[in-house]
Amino acid sequence: MSEVSEATPSRARAIFPLREVVLGAMLPSLLFSMAVGIVLPLIPSTATRLGADLAAAGFVAALLPIGKIAADLPAGAVAARIGDRRAMLLAAVLSLLAFAGTAAAPSLLLLQLSIFALGVATAVFHLSRHAFLTEVTPVGQRARVLSTLGGMHRLGYFVGPFLGALVIVSTSLRPAFWLATGCVLVMLIVLLMSRDDTARSTSGNRAPKRSLLQIAVDYRRLFLTLGVATLLVGAVRGARQTVLPLWGESLGLDPEVISLLFGLSGAVDMLLFYPAGKVMDHWGRLWMAIPSMLLMGVAMALLPLTGGATTVALVACLLGLGNGIGAGIIMTIGADVAPVNDRSSFLGVWRLFSDAGDAAGPLIIAAGAALGSVAGGIWASAAVGAMAAGALGRWVPRYSEHANRTTRRRAER
Repeated sequence: MSEVSEATPSRARAIFPLREVVLGAMLPSLLFSMAVGIVLPLIPSTATRLGADLAAAGFVAALLPIGKIAADLPAGAVAARIGDRRAMLLAAVLSLLAFAGTAAAPSLLLLQLSIFALGVATAVFHLSRHAFLTEVTPVGQRARVLSTLGGMHRLGYFVGPFLGALVIVSTSLRPAFWLATGCVLVMLIVLLMSRDDTARSTSGNRAPKRSLLQIAVDYRRLFLTLGVATLLVGAVRGARQTVLPLWGESLGLDPEVISLLFGLSGAVDMLLFYPAGKVMDHWGRLWMAIPSMLLMGVAMALLPLTGGATTVALVACLLGLGNGIGAGIIMTIGADVAPVNDRSSFLGVWRLFSDAGDAAGPLIIAAGAALGSVAGGIWASAAVGAMAAGALGRWVPRYSEHANRTTRRRAER
């Protein structure tokens, strides 16, 4: 039996809440990810035009994940206090101001503040939509819904840069930032149109409540085991964003070729998120979680053995496939183990591990490059993939009754 039991909410007996899921989370997530996808590739160029050198421009880009990590714990506390839906609205307003700030920034300082605020808004939005969907979605459909949420995130990040590029080709950088601001404005309108059912949209507002410190202490064994496993998963996923561009650069591939290879990996990434969620709902979380990490680990191990665009493309497809079948897995496991009465606060701590891993992943690659071996850094990331698979296989069955069919049967007895 898992050490963290979850009381199935009464909502699980109701019809699948399609309107709440689509208007309350899926469409806003797509719009938000598109906006971030538009802006991300443009941050370094904008920073340099405002007077930053390359090192400073890299720091400006890093302010977004820094903002996410800094806000993960406060985001959980905010969602627990005001409710998940209101927290999403708060994040939408903050992100609207942040995107407008990036569009109108007359100085490097305002750009830095805007990017950091965007990271904070991202943390609040991701946490609140995660807790919201956990609350309104029946347990038997949880993995499909959260995998689809992960798919919306990937789709937005895939489409956003192309939209930004179209605007830049015809005008300049600034209108692309205003386009991102417009996407978030539409997101805010959609959220306001979604059903406001306080009883189902405030998953954190159930007594008794514990402070973040109490949550961390009470679930310290979980966070030091399963939490570390999610950190490893985040590191592998974070490294994925770096390995293809860096290895392509080391091979001397043209920038447009590297962009196409990255886009190819992203396209494959989006193909299987719903079937993967269905497998996790019917067979258990580990049936996709472990293959995802192993596939990504194998792909990274093979990448330094490639010598041209064709072989890199094959590895990019394998890397995208591995990441795609794991869409939503960390959110799903987090939803499985989160205590009902303190869900939002717990998920704030949970996401801190995942986001920290996401930030650490590129550092592993950078460390290898700094030591004179890009391949060494990539192989180290491949080893992290194997470690993540082993950690998931060891700890998910201990804490989640949905790890696989065996643990589900045992939980039903």
